[in-house]
Amino acid sequence: MGVTIRWDVTPNTPEELQPIIGLIGMGAMGRMYAKSLSEGGWRRIHVCDIPEKYDSLKSEYADVPAITVFPDGHGVARSADFIVYSVEAEFIDAVVAKFGPSTKLGAIVAGQTSVKAPEKAAFEKHLPPDVYIVSCHSLHGPTVSTADQPLVLIKHRAPDEALKLVENILRPLRSRYVYLSYEEHDSVTANTQAVTHAAFLSMGTAWASSQSYPWEQGLYVGGIETAKVNIALRIYSNLWHVYAGLAILNPAARAQIEQYARSASDLFKLMVSGGAPGADSEPFRARVRWGQQVVFGERLHGADKQQPILLSQELLDKFSLRPPPPADPSAGQSNTSTKESRYKPNSHLALLAMVDCWAHCGIQPFTHLALAATPIFRLFLGVAEHLFLNGELLEQAIHSALYDTWHRPDDIEFIIAARGWSQCVSFGSFEIYRRRFEETRAFFEGRFEEANALGSQMIKAIMETELKREQGQEPK
Repeated sequence: MGVTIRWDVTPNTPEELQPIIGLIGMGAMGRMYAKSLSEGGWRRIHVCDIPEKYDSLKSEYADVPAITVFPDGHGVARSADFIVYSVEAEFIDAVVAKFGPSTKLGAIVAGQTSVKAPEKAAFEKHLPPDVYIVSCHSLHGPTVSTADQPLVLIKHRAPDEALKLVENILRPLRSRYVYLSYEEHDSVTANTQAVTHAAFLSMGTAWASSQSYPWEQGLYVGGIETAKVNIALRIYSNLWHVYAGLAILNPAARAQIEQYARSASDLFKLMVSGGAPGADSEPFRARVRWGQQVVFGERLHGADKQQPILLSQELLDKFSLRPPPPADPSAGQSNTSTKESRYKPNSHLALLAMVDCWAHCGIQPFTHLALAATPIFRLFLGVAEHLFLNGELLEQAIHSALYDTWHRPDDIEFIIAARGWSQCVSFGSFEIYRRRFEETRAFFEGRFEEANALGSQMIKAIMETELKREQGQEPK
């Protein structure tokens, strides 16, 4: 048995010789793939979703000749040469059990799940032995440009020609291929996504519990805060299941989320005890500096010659949700006091806990940066690096954590939220996760359109500076 389509086929190949591409599941990622592949020149794309959506999908794609809508996955599986299951990890076993046996002889099957252990088990259990498995995962959300983003390819049960065919089929995405095993994928995604998501989920829940939008209070604005707010809102603007599968079904992710909550709690206790009158602040300082040394030590001492991720206050300020303060006519163009006053020092507890968690888990985030970093991970790592490699900024955060009290109520809400998310994940309940996510999400309804527009611009700007950094150029 061999691959039924020539591996070197391209979108310029005559239509009758092109592979039939099957997409089972037409959520946000399925639609993104359908759009990118059809616009890239592939003329035979078969898609389906749940039966209740059949009529609406047919109407939606009636004017797209390249896309044919089927009532269910049996028609797609029986006809397609390359099939992508774009379904939630929670349901992958049930969906593959239902449609997998219909897979065309010699076809190649992939999954677009965020956690691969359940997908691997489902494919091995339910797919016929005479089909190939070359899975994939685009490490970004559906609203981010696919160009230059990491796209994981997993050659699990297939010859080299099957992998080459998948590479050619997915070429219109213009993504950067990263070759991993199923196990390596879950390790990398846990290290780059699990704690990052937990941090921003906790921020959002803390703000919702306080019933305040931080960018409107005049306390958390500018620079680092701009990035934190935009990313948190971007996460909550998505659907809950985008994050639930990775957190609940990946054992490494569970352990890291638990450590993140512990790191935040431990640091807060040291902050409070160390900042009391006559108390010793050294344990808190030592804990922060330890995390700094473990994660950023090579960069601090110049052993790592890589240029830092280029995140300046000025760059991030361009994407603030808060209008700039009115100009002071008496100050003139050279006055910087108004600008500097926007950056009110605070504990940056979410960032301190992130670095502390990486250090305790033995995660070297820069190892994953070029390998398989999502835009959100790249941005948050850049913000952490910006804080921990700037001695003045870090000292301001340490001093504020110990001696300022105005942010303590917010820090307490954050600790409670982080603990709550850790417990939620440990329960392993998708329903509890959904309810917690959607209750917080409701608080930010009406804010997503503006935040997503600014967030997309921010990610685009960061990616442009990152590309120049990786090419050894100085950004303008």
